[in-house]
Amino acid sequence: MAIGAFVEVPGGAGGEGYSGRVTPFVVLTCVVAGSGGILFGYDLGISGGVTSMDSFLKRFFPEVYRHKQDSKVSNYCQFNSELLTVFTSSLYIAGLVATLIASSVTRRFGRRASMLIGGTVFIAGSVFGGAAVNVPMLLLNRILLGIGLGFTNQSIPLYLSEMAPPQYRGAINNGFELSISIGILIANILNYCVVKITAGWGWRISLSMAAVPALFLTIGAIFLPETPSFIIQHDGNTDKARALLEKLRGTTSVQNELDDLVSASNLSRAIRYPLRNIFKRKYRPQLAMVLLIPFFNQLTGINVINFYAPVMFRTIGLKESASLLSSVVTRLCATFANIVAMMVVDRFGRRKLFLIGGIQMILSQVAVGAILAAKFKDYGLMDKEYAYLVLTSMCVFVAGFAWSWGPLTFLVPTEICPLEIRSAGQSIVVAVVFLMTFVIGQTFLAVLCHIKSGTFFVFAAWICVMTLLIYMFLPETKKLPMEQMEQVWRSHWFWKKIVGEVEDKEDEKEQQAGKIALPS
Repeated sequence: MAIGAFVEVPGGAGGEGYSGRVTPFVVLTCVVAGSGGILFGYDLGISGGVTSMDSFLKRFFPEVYRHKQDSKVSNYCQFNSELLTVFTSSLYIAGLVATLIASSVTRRFGRRASMLIGGTVFIAGSVFGGAAVNVPMLLLNRILLGIGLGFTNQSIPLYLSEMAPPQYRGAINNGFELSISIGILIANILNYCVVKITAGWGWRISLSMAAVPALFLTIGAIFLPETPSFIIQHDGNTDKARALLEKLRGTTSVQNELDDLVSASNLSRAIRYPLRNIFKRKYRPQLAMVLLIPFFNQLTGINVINFYAPVMFRTIGLKESASLLSSVVTRLCATFANIVAMMVVDRFGRRKLFLIGGIQMILSQVAVGAILAAKFKDYGLMDKEYAYLVLTSMCVFVAGFAWSWGPLTFLVPTEICPLEIRSAGQSIVVAVVFLMTFVIGQTFLAVLCHIKSGTFFVFAAWICVMTLLIYMFLPETKKLPMEQMEQVWRSHWFWKKIVGEVEDKEDEKEQQAGKIALPS
């Protein structure tokens, strides 16, 4: 059965009939928009760093600090605190709710509107973080950041996919994941620097500096153009859309792409409730992917590394400064892998990266679990050489994620959804990411405390499952224009049984309607 899972679409190499290149204008607009990924990445990196700082724990989570000093508490349970996990994961429930609201805002008022709202709310949240004097202020900081991320994460991948030329859409959309990685790297470096402030207020700098990338995005979004797809969908102004397409593609030969956008927009206008329509049978392949890809993205265990890496490195025996420096090292590996992904995703395709990255992550998670099972017990410290072997395995893991599941989780759902359900599809992606991040963030420290090294074998098992599902059910979509994406489902060994039946029934209805209309 799986043999037929790989499908090359006829005429799909590069968007046949489309002209254009990557112009400085499209690069500039996508750099500004893609910088919104830094917001998400910065938060992922900062939250893990500050929760490993003694000064932060003493002030807000004294119970956790006392556990760390108590030699009778298991190494695997030192950071097991419900209040600490609420601080970390509360952001994602707020983001989940916000992204569902953002779907309507993005569809009705444009992608820029959601970016502006997200950036502004994120700035407000940063102020509360830097000025926090108690846990409620910290939680308000996290909730506001979550609302901001709900809007930006919903709108930016859409914006990048719709602005990019089809043949370079993978590389440009992967810039969002690169921005996330850069944001985490900046946060890790900043945490490493501010922890050296002996007065113990370095965490305030870490939390408040989140306003800097948010300010850049907010100001930049004011000057960004809307996408050609939204202009046609909202205003029906084809002349304005044509002028923007010519500027984006660097050519006047944009009629074929414009025609496809107009056709997609006409269909989109007939859809009043995108979130309801995405559940129709003809959109079943897209619905399955926008649910399963982000769901499995979080079951890789990546956000355990993102916001608990410093905590984990301290758990296995590294000192405060060394644990933060180790997080910087893992993020450098991920950033390099993101750049590699941008260069190869449109050459090798999405499926190959998914599969290669999946195998790489399985091996590294098994390696971490095996080392911890053999060399890290409930009490006492791990030998330094084994601690650094764990660090090396973590680097292999984050690199595997960074050139596969990381960028492709945001790229594939946006390109497979037709315009009429694209905003709804992206909202589901972000909502599932936030929901699963909340679940993982809320449970990981408790699970680590109870099943110890077995946690990493559980992650490895999930990666095996999701890699197999990708192999069987996801067709290749590289270089195919988004307005022609339905071809891949009609050619796929499994999905053609579902979408093909729908099309056959629609043809029958049209034929019957035609017979009824004929005079007797």
